[in-house]
Amino acid sequence: MNKNFREIERKILRLLHGHKTRMHLTQTHAHFLRHGLHQSNQILAHFISICGALDKMPYAIRVFSQSQNPNIFLFNSMIKAHSLCGPFEQSLLLFSSMKKQRIVPDEYTFAPLLKSCSNLCDYKLGQCVKGEVLRRGFEYFGSIRIGVVELYVCCERMEDAKKVFDAMPHRDVIVWNLMIRGFCKTGNVDLGIYLFRQMSDRSIVSWNTIISCLAQSGRDVEALELFQQMEEQGFAPDEVTVVTILPVCSRLGAPVVGQRIHAYASSKGNLVDITFVGNSLLDFYCKCGNTEGAYNIFNKMTCKSVVSWNTMILGFALNGKGELATDLFMEMGRKDVKPNDATFVALLTACVHSGLLEKGREIFSSMMHKYKIVPKLEHFGCMVDLLGRSGLVEEAHNLIKSMPMQPNATLWGALLGACRTHGNLKLAELAVKELISLEPWNSGNYVLLSNMLAAEGRWEDVENVRGWMRGKSVTKAPGQSANG
Repeated sequence: MNKNFREIERKILRLLHGHKTRMHLTQTHAHFLRHGLHQSNQILAHFISICGALDKMPYAIRVFSQSQNPNIFLFNSMIKAHSLCGPFEQSLLLFSSMKKQRIVPDEYTFAPLLKSCSNLCDYKLGQCVKGEVLRRGFEYFGSIRIGVVELYVCCERMEDAKKVFDAMPHRDVIVWNLMIRGFCKTGNVDLGIYLFRQMSDRSIVSWNTIISCLAQSGRDVEALELFQQMEEQGFAPDEVTVVTILPVCSRLGAPVVGQRIHAYASSKGNLVDITFVGNSLLDFYCKCGNTEGAYNIFNKMTCKSVVSWNTMILGFALNGKGELATDLFMEMGRKDVKPNDATFVALLTACVHSGLLEKGREIFSSMMHKYKIVPKLEHFGCMVDLLGRSGLVEEAHNLIKSMPMQPNATLWGALLGACRTHGNLKLAELAVKELISLEPWNSGNYVLLSNMLAAEGRWEDVENVRGWMRGKSVTKAPGQSANG
């Protein structure tokens, strides 16, 4: 290659490293095609790496397929791109193809191969790759050790992961985070916290990982305390922190902290513009009962997903603002946003909480006939609840009988509650018997049936119920009464 070509090659490489969009990729591709550099493995490898970073794998595959003499550098770039974007199996197929062409792998080949095995949660395949690593003497490279730890963590083999981790002379923050996530994922949150406390160098990912693990384990107070420690130590929350800690604030009834997080996210304007962050803020304000604050955020969101609409509709529903929920659904239609089954759960919930019987019937019908969405148990449950609260217990029972799936305890419980409210003891007795069939271990159902029978003076039947309990070894919980 002459001096002029080398200079053009260096220029194209500089262009590639500065490009972040598909348009820039196509422009650069045209540039190196024009100069006859479409077989430069160095340029193609960098081009494919950028395609992988931008999740443009079809483009990367097309360019790679046109290479006549791919080298190890080019194969490594392609294997790594697939390990990031998928299909992950393609990394392994490329490795097999590389060996058939007698191209010798190096240490940079195996870390992405292990990554693909981790993404697939395929322990056996990962062990095969590890065998290749051992045969070629690459097991002491840091990136490969991290890859092995990640494989074990993803496959929930924490004892194996710990052996590799303990043997590592130098552990960076990435491998610490992996181990913490692994222990928390497998239910050993306390060991995850212990490791976190041992870290000398933490990243925002470290904090997010342990806060998320605490929140998912129901340890909200500890999660909030750790979040406050994070701020005290000078770590700025990112979008993951925001969506992790806001539900914690909702559950703990800590609106002041949530509002402070909102203020921070607003000061970093790009955070609020991220759709899933906006959705978390909507959910937080709705659960705190501040639908006005939620609706202000909703209106300011530049990019709304169907989750955004559903969250706001459900927020209105749970706060007794059914008319606003149904109005928002109408607006959703005007904006050509396609509803999903969760949308109709939210809408029917709104009708239940606001007593909108006819509107509920209309919505339930349109879901099936206009939107072609097959009702699930949750939709039937809402309708049974709505009809029952309106005193239409027979219609609610007929709806249960017409369901294409088996009703669960929630549906029979809703019918039972309606029957007791509206004095339909015959249907209530049927509902209780269905509950006993579904939950034979639940002493409360037997006691309820016994009390209902006693109220009608049916003492022989009361004794029969007690016989059922003895036969099924069900004992009455303390504090429950059984008349007669």
